This record gives sequence, structure tokens and C-alpha cells, in this order.
Amino acid sequence: MTPLQRYIAEEIATDHVDGLLSRREALRRLALLGVSTAAATALIAACGENKKTTSDASVTSSGPATSSAAPPGSANALPTTPITWAGPQGELQAAWAQAPDARGGILVIHENKGLNDWVRSVAGRFAGIGYSGLAIDLLSGQGGTATFADPAAATAALGKIPPEEFIANLKSGIDELGRRVPNKKLAVVGFCMGGGLTWQLLASGTPQLAAAFPFYGPAPENPDFAGSKDVAVLAFYGEQDQRVNATEPVAKAALEKAGLVHELVTEPNANHAFFNDTGERYNATAADDAWRRVQDWLTQHVG
Repeated sequence: MTPLQRYIAEEIATDHVDGLLSRREALRRLALLGVSTAAATALIAACGENKKTTSDASVTSSGPATSSAAPPGSANALPTTPITWAGPQGELQAAWAQAPDARGGILVIHENKGLNDWVRSVAGRFAGIGYSGLAIDLLSGQGGTATFADPAAATAALGKIPPEEFIANLKSGIDELGRRVPNKKLAVVGFCMGGGLTWQLLASGTPQLAAAFPFYGPAPENPDFAGSKDVAVLAFYGEQDQRVNATEPVAKAALEKAGLVHELVTEPNANHAFFNDTGERYNATAADDAWRRVQDWLTQHVG
């Protein structure tokens, strides 16, 4: 399995252990990813043991904080429109949210579910605070996320895409963003799998970016961020997300070695995907705090 496939498989198993997926559905999704029943059963058992060990060694939290208030930034969100452009290996698709008198631009990298309505809303939220958002569809080469009737099949398809294809398409997205927001500074934000790709993008060298926001994304092994030395990085973790948090020291050491301006924030009582208001792990308190910090960081480092 590739590192991304392993990450997705562990996430599926963890979702089952946390009660978000039935065992049958978890096994179905793992099978789509190419994991045998025996391997899937072992993985689920290992994730269950890991959760038990973590729970025994820590104080039990009060659970996710939810709110009836609108998700952060949604009140002023602007609409998105579908766009395409010529990428390095074919046509690329995205949702585009144009900010009037844009202060800058931001590339939005989706979770392992592909380009869905929630990701589009995030691009619109950034446009609503003055930063034109481009939410790229990393399944463009497979016809786009919308061609998958089964969301689990879209996730499995993402797991089969080579890392170098992701990076090439993301860099093309940055170039397209720069054409649409000329003479302005640019940033990138990614969630879950997209958070991990944000770290990989920084490791590939991104001198054209001014800021980056990896949300609960796993750091790659032995990353070198020297080629992105001018990027100010604000990363977010959920206190209960031990699987991703285990990679935080790797990211921290690499940021310090490269001399990047950075801050790593762990939101208390929050789990993986705490910013996604359509998911069961949404944490309104953590999401509001993260959104405030992101806006301050954009003002300081983008404009």
C-alpha cells in the first residue's frame, strides 16, 4: 500500500471504531481500497487497541462541542462557479469563488472525499473575507468527483493516484490562482488528506506561496521545507486525533530546520476533522478559534 492508501485505510478503520461506520460498511470501503478481509479485520482490531490504550492513558473528554450558530465564515460566504484549465496531464476542474477587490488568493485542498459542497463552501468563505478561493478537484483526471455516485469509490480512487500527480496538479492550481488574482500574495489550505498534501506541497518547494494552513494533516517522512522558506505556516491539530498528532513532531522539526515562520496549534477537546461542519466530529469552539487565527495570519502574511 502507498502511504496515502494506508492513511485512508486507517481513517476508515478509526471511523468504525469510533462508531461512525458499521463494520460491514468499513469492510466494504476497505475492499474498494484493495484491502483484503483478513487485513481489514486486523487493521480494525489494531485501531481498537490503540484507542483503548489512548483512552486509558488520558482524561476522557466531554465530546465534540456543537452549536446551532452558523459555521465560521459561512454568513458572508460568496458563491462558487465551476472552472477548468489545462493542467500538466489534462483538464483540471475546480470551484472558483471571486472576492471583489481581492486582498489575495487561496488554494483549497479537499479531504479524501473529493470536491464536494462543503469544500466549495470553504472557498466561498475565504472569498467572503477578501481572499479569492480556488478549490481544486484532484479527481479531475478520473472525470471529476461528481462522476462518482459512491463517495467511497471516490475515496478509493484518490488513494490510487501517484503523489507526483497530486503535486503537479496542485502546483498548476497555484499557477491558475496567480493568473486569476494577479499581483497578490497567495496561500494554501488543506483538510485531512488535503492537510497532508499541504505538507507535501511545502516539501516540494513553493516559493510562490506566502502562507499555508495544514488542518490535521499527516506530515510526510523526513520532509525538507527549505524550498518553501518564505511561507508562513499555521498548522492545526485536534487534541483527540492521536493518529495524526503522532506526526506533529516531524513537522515541527522540519519547520524549525528550514527556518520557516510557523505556529502549530492543538485545539483542546477536538478530534480529527473538527472544522467540517457537515461531519460528526465537528467542534464549533475549535472551528471558531481556528477561523479567527487563520484570518489574523492571512492579514499578517498575505495582505
